Amino acid sequence: MAGKTVSLKVLAAHLGLTVSTVSRALNDYADISPVTRDRVRKAADELGYSANQNARRLSIGTPETVCYLMPRQIGANVQPFVAQLLAGLGEALNDRNWDLLVSQAETSVGDMTSIERLVRSGRVAGIVISRPLKNDPRIKLLQQLGCPFVVHGRTANSVDYAWYDVDGEDAFVTAINHLERLGHRRIGFIGAPLQYQFAQERLDGYTRGVAHNGLSQDPDLVQIAEFTDDGGTAAAGVLMDLPNPPTAIVCVSDMMALGALEALHARSLTPGEDVSVIGYDGLYFGKHANPPLTTLAQPQAHAGRRLGDILLSIIDGADPIKFQELQRAHLVQRMTDGPANVDAGQEDVSVREEPQ
Repeated sequence: MAGKTVSLKVLAAHLGLTVSTVSRALNDYADISPVTRDRVRKAADELGYSANQNARRLSIGTPETVCYLMPRQIGANVQPFVAQLLAGLGEALNDRNWDLLVSQAETSVGDMTSIERLVRSGRVAGIVISRPLKNDPRIKLLQQLGCPFVVHGRTANSVDYAWYDVDGEDAFVTAINHLERLGHRRIGFIGAPLQYQFAQERLDGYTRGVAHNGLSQDPDLVQIAEFTDDGGTAAAGVLMDLPNPPTAIVCVSDMMALGALEALHARSLTPGEDVSVIGYDGLYFGKHANPPLTTLAQPQAHAGRRLGDILLSIIDGADPIKFQELQRAHLVQRMTDGPANVDAGQEDVSVREEPQ
């Protein structure tokens, strides 16, 4: 029967069993003896039988599909982030022969509508969401609908649902400590809109690191911009046009950091020599920046894998609150960080706070 699709009916006739018995044997029902299950599986392998997944899913009542809800405003700044995350998520689902559905809405209202439609349709067994707001209505809706879910990131209050996150606040303290050791006293910050919890956490880390090291706390050094490379370019331009510009800049993402590099090049400044720049995410394209971008790396593929494993566990009945994982980012030094270069036009007017 090589080259032909062997149906369940043909397999049952070959074995002299009913279609129901063969189906239950292939799906490991307890009322089928081990001897019969082994006999059915052996014949299925010999004849090249492949289960009809849609029929199987209908028979067991589980859609065996997980949805990843794409972050809104998808663009060049989000695509590499999502691609690496989906790779790991797909790997986790493939281990159980489950499918991955990707959905995107352009507005917050669209997100809510998509979630309710997906859950009520019965097409998905669980949902993964990314980049939550400080107070994200999607989480409350998923809880009300009783749909298993896991969040990549956290909200301001994250005690009652499953999440996997990287400690952005700690990461930016690490970045500031590193730059202070290199002699930088005025360090700029390029951030994203603060309705996102991750953006607030990274700003908090910058603020804490600056205060801890007794560095300049000039409010002009903090620039919140559109979460794109163009936003990074514009914010870096504002910083570098200050009367007393920073000698280093930390950016809330690698893509915004690439925009900052563009602003420096436009002013004939060399990143890593004239002005240090550190990004965040550790995305692959940073290796090919000009020059290669120093970054705080978070393992996106691993994150996707863990999100998939966590969600499957919750679907299987585990308590979501048992899955709240906080990882650390690590500094990847390339070529955009270096010792402070304070020239005649950049007077260091900061004052180190002495211990009381």
